[in-house]
Amino acid sequence: MPNQAPPLTTMLAELIATLSVSSVTPAFDHSNLALIDRLAEWLTSAAFQVEVLPLPGHPGKANLIATLGRGSGGLVLSGHTDTVPFDAHLWTHDPLRLTEVDGRYYGLGMADMKSFFALAIEAARAFTAADLTRPLIILATADEESAMHGARALVAAARPLGRHALIGEPTGLRPVRLNKGVMGESIRLIGRSGHASDPALGVSALDGMHAVMGELLRWRQELKEQSSHPGFRIPYPTLNLGHIHGGDNPNRICGECELHLDLRLLPGQQASEMRAEIARRVAPVAERSGLRWTVRPLFESIPAGETSAEAAIVRAAEQLSGHPAESVSFGTEAPFLNQLGMETVVLGPGDIAQAHQPDEYLAIERITPTLDLLRALIERFCVQDSDRR
Repeated sequence: MPNQAPPLTTMLAELIATLSVSSVTPAFDHSNLALIDRLAEWLTSAAFQVEVLPLPGHPGKANLIATLGRGSGGLVLSGHTDTVPFDAHLWTHDPLRLTEVDGRYYGLGMADMKSFFALAIEAARAFTAADLTRPLIILATADEESAMHGARALVAAARPLGRHALIGEPTGLRPVRLNKGVMGESIRLIGRSGHASDPALGVSALDGMHAVMGELLRWRQELKEQSSHPGFRIPYPTLNLGHIHGGDNPNRICGECELHLDLRLLPGQQASEMRAEIARRVAPVAERSGLRWTVRPLFESIPAGETSAEAAIVRAAEQLSGHPAESVSFGTEAPFLNQLGMETVVLGPGDIAQAHQPDEYLAIERITPTLDLLRALIERFCVQDSDRR
Protein backbone atom coordinates (compact mmCIF):
# COMPACT_ATOMS: atom_id res chain seq x y z
CA MET A 1 0.00 0.00 0.00
CA PRO A 2 1.54 3.35 -1.00
CA ASN A 3 1.97 6.17 1.48
CA GLN A 4 -1.24 8.21 1.17
CA ALA A 5 -0.44 10.83 3.83
CA PRO A 6 -1.27 14.42 2.83
CA PRO A 7 1.34 16.66 1.16
CA LEU A 8 4.06 18.02 3.44
CA THR A 9 2.73 21.58 3.61
CA THR A 10 -0.77 20.33 4.42
CA MET A 11 0.60 18.31 7.31
CA LEU A 12 2.62 21.27 8.57
CA ALA A 13 -0.42 23.54 8.43
CA GLU A 14 -2.66 21.11 10.28
CA LEU A 15 -0.08 20.36 12.96
CA ILE A 16 0.42 24.06 13.65
CA ALA A 17 -3.35 24.68 13.75
CA THR A 18 -3.91 21.92 16.34
CA LEU A 19 -3.47 23.34 19.84
CA SER A 20 -1.52 21.01 22.14
CA VAL A 21 0.01 23.19 24.85
CA SER A 22 1.24 21.41 27.97
CA SER A 23 1.93 23.23 31.20
CA VAL A 24 2.36 22.55 34.90
CA THR A 25 -0.21 25.34 35.35
CA PRO A 26 -3.62 23.69 34.83
CA ALA A 27 -5.17 26.83 33.33
CA PHE A 28 -2.72 26.66 30.41
CA ASP A 29 -2.64 22.88 29.95
CA HIS A 30 -4.44 21.25 26.99
CA SER A 31 -5.08 17.74 25.74
CA ASN A 32 -2.88 16.43 22.94
CA LEU A 33 -5.48 13.93 21.70
CA ALA A 34 -6.56 15.97 18.68
CA LEU A 35 -2.99 16.04 17.42
CA ILE A 36 -2.46 12.35 18.22
CA ASP A 37 -5.64 11.51 16.26
CA ARG A 38 -4.40 13.51 13.28
CA LEU A 39 -1.04 11.73 13.30
CA ALA A 40 -2.79 8.37 13.67
CA GLU A 41 -4.94 9.12 10.63
CA TRP A 42 -1.97 10.08 8.47
CA LEU A 43 0.23 7.21 9.60
CA THR A 44 -2.52 4.65 9.09
CA SER A 45 -2.96 5.93 5.54
CA ALA A 46 0.80 5.57 5.12
CA ALA A 47 0.52 1.83 5.95
CA PHE A 48 1.93 2.08 9.49
CA GLN A 49 0.47 -0.06 12.27
CA VAL A 50 -0.69 2.54 14.80
CA GLU A 51 -1.14 2.25 18.56
CA VAL A 52 -2.50 5.09 20.70
CA LEU A 53 -1.48 4.66 24.34
CA PRO A 54 -3.43 6.80 26.88
CA LEU A 55 -1.24 8.00 29.74
CA PRO A 56 -2.27 6.42 33.06
CA GLY A 57 -3.37 9.10 35.49
CA HIS A 58 -3.37 11.86 32.89
CA PRO A 59 -6.77 12.14 31.18
CA GLY A 60 -6.65 13.73 27.75
CA LYS A 61 -3.03 12.78 27.14
CA ALA A 62 -1.61 9.94 25.02
CA ASN A 63 1.49 8.65 23.28
CA LEU A 64 1.48 7.17 19.79
CA ILE A 65 3.62 4.36 18.38
CA ALA A 66 3.44 3.77 14.62
CA THR A 67 5.35 0.90 13.05
CA LEU A 68 6.19 0.16 9.42
CA GLY A 69 7.64 -3.30 8.86
CA ARG A 70 8.24 -6.17 11.24
CA GLY A 71 10.85 -7.59 13.54
CA SER A 72 13.04 -6.19 16.27
CA GLY A 73 15.61 -3.42 16.30
CA GLY A 74 15.32 -0.85 13.55
CA LEU A 75 15.01 2.91 13.83
CA VAL A 76 12.77 5.10 15.99
CA LEU A 77 12.04 8.68 14.87
CA SER A 78 10.73 10.41 17.97
CA GLY A 79 9.20 13.73 18.88
CA HIS A 80 6.93 15.38 21.40
CA THR A 81 3.47 16.60 20.46
CA ASP A 82 3.20 19.50 22.89
CA THR A 83 4.28 23.12 22.82
CA VAL A 84 4.82 25.65 25.58
CA PRO A 85 2.15 28.29 26.30
CA PHE A 86 2.30 31.37 24.10
CA ASP A 87 1.41 35.08 24.09
CA ALA A 88 -0.50 35.58 20.85
CA HIS A 89 -0.35 39.40 21.13
CA LEU A 90 3.45 39.28 20.88
CA TRP A 91 3.40 37.41 17.57
CA THR A 92 3.61 39.21 14.24
CA HIS A 93 1.93 36.19 12.61
CA ASP A 94 -0.97 34.06 13.81
CA PRO A 95 0.75 31.41 15.97
CA LEU A 96 -1.85 28.78 15.01
CA ARG A 97 -1.63 29.31 11.28
CA LEU A 98 1.18 28.24 8.97
CA THR A 99 2.63 31.42 7.43
CA GLU A 100 5.36 31.56 4.80
CA VAL A 101 7.42 34.77 4.73
CA ASP A 102 10.95 35.39 3.42
CA GLY A 103 11.95 31.74 3.21
CA ARG A 104 10.57 30.83 6.63
CA TYR A 105 7.58 28.88 7.90
CA TYR A 106 6.14 30.54 11.00
CA GLY A 107 3.89 28.90 13.59
CA LEU A 108 3.73 27.65 17.19
CA GLY A 109 5.84 24.50 17.42
CA MET A 110 7.40 24.92 13.99
CA ALA A 111 10.94 24.62 15.39
CA ASP A 112 10.12 22.85 18.66
CA MET A 113 9.06 20.47 17.26
CA LYS A 114 5.81 19.68 15.44
CA SER A 115 7.38 20.04 12.01
CA PHE A 116 9.49 16.95 12.67
CA PHE A 117 6.45 14.68 12.51
CA ALA A 118 5.53 15.94 9.05
CA LEU A 119 9.14 15.55 7.90
CA ALA A 120 9.39 12.00 9.30
CA ILE A 121 6.18 10.96 7.51
CA GLU A 122 7.37 12.65 4.32
CA ALA A 123 10.74 10.86 4.51
CA ALA A 124 8.94 7.53 4.96
CA ARG A 125 7.12 7.98 1.62
CA ALA A 126 10.16 6.54 -0.10
CA PHE A 127 9.72 3.16 1.61
CA THR A 128 7.18 0.37 1.89
CA ALA A 129 7.06 -2.37 4.50
CA ALA A 130 8.38 -4.79 1.87
CA ASP A 131 11.53 -2.67 1.54
CA LEU A 132 12.41 -2.97 5.21
CA THR A 133 14.41 -5.68 6.94
CA ARG A 134 13.95 -3.94 10.31
CA PRO A 135 11.04 -1.78 11.44
CA LEU A 136 10.72 1.97 11.15
CA ILE A 137 8.89 3.40 14.16
CA ILE A 138 7.51 6.91 14.56
CA LEU A 139 7.01 7.79 18.22
CA ALA A 140 4.96 10.77 19.45
CA THR A 141 4.98 11.61 23.15
CA ALA A 142 2.96 13.84 25.47
CA ASP A 143 3.97 16.55 27.94
CA GLU A 144 7.68 16.85 27.19
CA GLU A 145 7.51 20.60 27.78
CA SER A 146 6.00 20.24 31.25
CA ALA A 147 6.77 17.02 33.13
CA MET A 148 7.77 14.43 30.48
CA HIS A 149 4.77 12.30 31.43
CA GLY A 150 4.79 10.59 28.03
CA ALA A 151 8.42 9.47 28.16
CA ARG A 152 8.06 8.42 31.79
CA ALA A 153 5.00 6.32 30.90
CA LEU A 154 6.98 4.50 28.21
CA VAL A 155 9.72 3.68 30.72
CA ALA A 156 7.16 2.54 33.31
CA ALA A 157 5.57 0.22 30.74
CA ALA A 158 9.03 -1.13 29.78
CA ARG A 159 7.87 -1.36 26.19
CA PRO A 160 10.74 -2.27 23.83
CA LEU A 161 10.72 -0.11 20.70
CA GLY A 162 13.90 -0.18 18.63
CA ARG A 163 17.66 -0.28 18.83
CA HIS A 164 18.48 3.13 17.35
CA ALA A 165 16.57 6.37 17.97
CA LEU A 166 16.63 9.93 16.71
CA ILE A 167 14.75 12.70 18.52
CA GLY A 168 13.99 15.64 16.25
CA GLU A 169 14.48 18.45 18.76
CA PRO A 170 15.85 21.73 17.37
CA THR A 171 19.61 21.33 17.02
CA GLY A 172 20.24 23.11 13.72
CA LEU A 173 20.84 19.70 12.06
CA ARG A 174 23.84 19.10 14.32
CA PRO A 175 23.81 15.78 16.23
CA VAL A 176 23.69 15.83 20.03
CA ARG A 177 24.63 12.84 22.20
CA LEU A 178 24.85 14.51 25.63
CA ASN A 179 22.34 16.52 27.61
CA LYS A 180 22.40 17.79 31.16
CA GLY A 181 19.80 16.77 33.70
CA VAL A 182 17.32 19.28 35.07
CA MET A 183 16.14 19.81 38.63
CA GLY A 184 13.79 22.46 39.98
CA GLU A 185 13.77 22.74 43.78
CA SER A 186 11.88 24.76 46.37
CA ILE A 187 13.44 25.82 49.69
CA ARG A 188 10.90 27.14 52.19
CA LEU A 189 11.74 28.80 55.50
CA ILE A 190 9.11 29.42 58.17
CA GLY A 191 9.76 31.90 60.96
CA ARG A 192 7.43 34.13 62.93
CA SER A 193 5.96 37.44 61.83
CA GLY A 194 5.86 40.43 64.11
CA HIS A 195 5.98 44.23 64.22
CA ALA A 196 8.99 45.58 62.38
CA SER A 197 9.72 48.11 65.12
CA ASP A 198 11.13 45.39 67.38
CA PRO A 199 13.20 42.53 65.90
CA ALA A 200 12.63 40.48 69.05
CA LEU A 201 8.93 40.18 68.20
CA GLY A 202 9.55 37.80 65.29
CA VAL A 203 11.95 35.52 63.44
CA SER A 204 12.66 36.73 59.92
CA ALA A 205 12.48 34.06 57.23
CA LEU A 206 13.83 36.60 54.75
CA ASP A 207 16.98 37.17 56.81
CA GLY A 208 17.38 33.41 57.08
CA MET A 209 17.00 32.98 53.35
CA HIS A 210 19.76 35.52 52.80
CA ALA A 211 22.08 33.25 54.77
CA VAL A 212 20.82 30.16 52.92
CA MET A 213 21.50 31.85 49.59
CA GLY A 214 25.05 32.59 50.69
CA GLU A 215 25.57 28.92 51.50
CA LEU A 216 24.10 27.85 48.15
CA LEU A 217 26.40 30.23 46.29
CA ARG A 218 29.39 28.72 48.10
CA TRP A 219 28.19 25.28 47.06
CA ARG A 220 27.79 26.51 43.47
CA GLN A 221 31.46 27.46 43.42
CA GLU A 222 32.42 24.07 44.85
CA LEU A 223 30.42 22.31 42.14
CA LYS A 224 32.20 24.38 39.51
CA GLU A 225 35.61 23.48 40.92
CA GLN A 226 34.99 19.81 41.73
CA SER A 227 32.74 18.46 38.94
CA SER A 228 33.53 18.52 35.24
CA HIS A 229 32.57 16.80 31.99
CA PRO A 230 34.63 17.75 28.94
CA GLY A 231 31.77 16.99 26.56
CA PHE A 232 29.85 20.12 27.55
CA ARG A 233 30.54 23.73 26.58
CA ILE A 234 29.80 24.62 30.22
CA PRO A 235 31.60 21.60 31.71
CA TYR A 236 30.30 21.87 35.28
CA PRO A 237 26.83 21.63 36.86
CA THR A 238 25.08 24.98 37.11
CA LEU A 239 22.90 26.33 39.91
CA ASN A 240 20.58 29.30 39.31
CA LEU A 241 18.61 31.10 42.00
CA GLY A 242 15.62 31.95 39.87
CA HIS A 243 12.69 33.03 42.06
CA ILE A 244 12.17 34.27 45.61
CA HIS A 245 9.12 35.43 47.51
CA GLY A 246 8.80 36.37 51.14
CA GLY A 247 6.70 38.54 53.38
CA ASP A 248 3.83 40.84 52.57
CA ASN A 249 4.57 44.30 53.96
CA PRO A 250 7.64 46.34 54.89
CA ASN A 251 6.43 46.95 58.45
CA ARG A 252 6.04 43.24 59.24
CA ILE A 253 8.84 40.84 60.03
CA CYS A 254 8.82 38.26 57.25
CA GLY A 255 7.22 35.07 58.54
CA GLU A 256 7.71 32.87 55.44
CA CYS A 257 10.09 32.90 52.48
CA GLU A 258 10.41 30.55 49.52
CA LEU A 259 13.27 30.24 47.02
CA HIS A 260 13.12 28.33 43.72
CA LEU A 261 16.35 27.18 42.10
CA ASP A 262 17.40 25.40 38.92
CA LEU A 263 20.16 22.78 38.83
CA ARG A 264 21.65 21.36 35.62
CA LEU A 265 23.32 18.02 36.32
CA LEU A 266 26.13 16.20 34.57
CA PRO A 267 25.77 12.56 33.52
CA GLY A 268 26.29 10.38 36.57
CA GLN A 269 24.95 12.92 39.05
CA GLN A 270 21.76 11.81 40.78
CA ALA A 271 18.91 14.15 41.66
CA SER A 272 18.29 12.40 44.98
CA GLU A 273 21.89 12.95 46.06
CA MET A 274 21.85 16.59 45.01
CA ARG A 275 18.59 17.20 46.88
CA ALA A 276 20.06 15.61 49.99
CA GLU A 277 23.06 17.91 49.69
CA ILE A 278 20.78 20.95 49.45
CA ALA A 279 19.02 19.82 52.62
CA ARG A 280 22.36 19.29 54.34
CA ARG A 281 23.34 22.86 53.47
CA VAL A 282 20.03 24.44 54.44
CA ALA A 283 19.44 22.65 57.77
CA PRO A 284 22.17 24.15 59.95
CA VAL A 285 21.68 27.67 58.58
CA ALA A 286 17.95 27.56 59.23
CA GLU A 287 18.24 25.96 62.61
CA ARG A 288 20.78 28.52 63.85
CA SER A 289 18.19 31.18 63.07
CA GLY A 290 15.31 29.34 64.73
CA LEU A 291 13.58 28.66 61.42
CA ARG A 292 11.67 25.60 60.24
CA TRP A 293 12.55 24.50 56.72
CA THR A 294 11.62 22.20 53.84
CA VAL A 295 13.31 21.22 50.58
CA ARG A 296 11.05 19.72 47.92
CA PRO A 297 11.11 19.19 44.13
CA LEU A 298 9.08 21.55 41.95
CA PHE A 299 8.75 18.73 39.41
CA GLU A 300 10.09 15.24 38.93
CA SER A 301 13.69 15.68 37.87
CA ILE A 302 14.90 14.96 34.34
CA PRO A 303 18.02 12.80 34.27
CA ALA A 304 21.13 13.68 32.34
CA GLY A 305 21.64 11.70 29.15
CA GLU A 306 24.73 10.32 27.45
CA THR A 307 24.94 8.09 24.40
CA SER A 308 28.31 6.57 23.56
CA ALA A 309 30.33 8.38 20.93
CA GLU A 310 30.80 4.96 19.32
CA ALA A 311 27.07 4.21 19.01
CA ALA A 312 26.07 3.43 15.43
CA ILE A 313 23.35 6.10 15.37
CA VAL A 314 25.78 8.75 16.62
CA ARG A 315 28.41 7.86 14.04
CA ALA A 316 25.82 7.76 11.25
CA ALA A 317 24.39 11.15 12.27
CA GLU A 318 27.88 12.64 12.32
CA GLN A 319 28.69 11.27 8.89
CA LEU A 320 25.42 12.37 7.29
CA SER A 321 25.29 15.82 8.90
CA GLY A 322 28.98 16.59 8.53
CA HIS A 323 29.21 17.66 12.19
CA PRO A 324 30.68 15.98 15.26
CA ALA A 325 28.20 15.10 18.00
CA GLU A 326 27.73 17.86 20.56
CA SER A 327 26.11 18.46 23.95
CA VAL A 328 23.27 20.66 25.18
CA SER A 329 22.40 22.04 28.59
CA PHE A 330 18.64 21.59 28.22
CA GLY A 331 16.72 18.43 29.03
CA THR A 332 15.55 15.97 26.37
CA GLU A 333 13.76 12.63 26.27
CA ALA A 334 17.00 10.88 25.24
CA PRO A 335 17.80 9.43 28.70
CA PHE A 336 14.31 7.88 28.86
CA LEU A 337 14.68 6.27 25.43
CA ASN A 338 18.14 5.04 26.41
CA GLN A 339 16.60 3.42 29.51
CA LEU A 340 14.42 1.41 27.11
CA GLY A 341 17.50 -0.09 25.50
CA MET A 342 17.93 2.31 22.60
CA GLU A 343 20.98 4.31 21.57
CA THR A 344 19.69 7.81 21.01
CA VAL A 345 20.87 10.88 19.17
CA VAL A 346 19.09 14.25 19.18
CA LEU A 347 19.01 15.97 15.81
CA GLY A 348 16.41 18.20 14.19
CA PRO A 349 16.05 21.01 11.67
CA GLY A 350 14.97 23.81 14.01
CA ASP A 351 17.16 26.11 16.09
CA ILE A 352 16.91 26.29 19.87
CA ALA A 353 17.11 30.09 19.60
CA GLN A 354 13.65 29.98 17.97
CA ALA A 355 12.10 27.69 20.58
CA HIS A 356 9.65 29.15 23.13
CA GLN A 357 9.72 32.51 21.34
CA PRO A 358 7.14 34.69 19.58
CA ASP A 359 7.30 34.28 15.79
CA GLU A 360 8.84 30.81 16.07
CA TYR A 361 9.94 29.66 12.62
CA LEU A 362 11.72 27.01 10.59
CA ALA A 363 13.94 28.04 7.70
CA ILE A 364 12.51 26.38 4.57
CA GLU A 365 16.04 25.66 3.32
CA ARG A 366 16.38 23.14 6.18
CA ILE A 367 13.60 20.90 4.85
CA THR A 368 15.42 19.17 1.99
CA PRO A 369 18.58 18.38 4.01
CA THR A 370 16.43 16.99 6.80
CA LEU A 371 14.51 14.73 4.44
CA ASP A 372 17.74 13.54 2.83
CA LEU A 373 19.24 12.75 6.23
CA LEU A 374 16.15 10.90 7.49
CA ARG A 375 15.89 8.83 4.33
CA ALA A 376 19.57 7.90 4.60
CA LEU A 377 19.09 6.81 8.22
CA ILE A 378 16.04 4.73 7.32
CA GLU A 379 18.02 3.12 4.51
CA ARG A 380 20.92 2.35 6.82
CA PHE A 381 19.07 1.02 9.86
CA CYS A 382 15.87 -0.41 8.36
CA VAL A 383 16.77 -1.51 4.83
CA GLN A 384 20.45 -2.49 4.95
CA ASP A 385 19.82 -4.49 8.15
CA SER A 386 22.62 -2.80 10.11
CA ASP A 387 21.53 -4.55 13.31
CA ARG A 388 22.93 -7.83 11.98
CA ARG A 389 26.37 -6.55 10.99
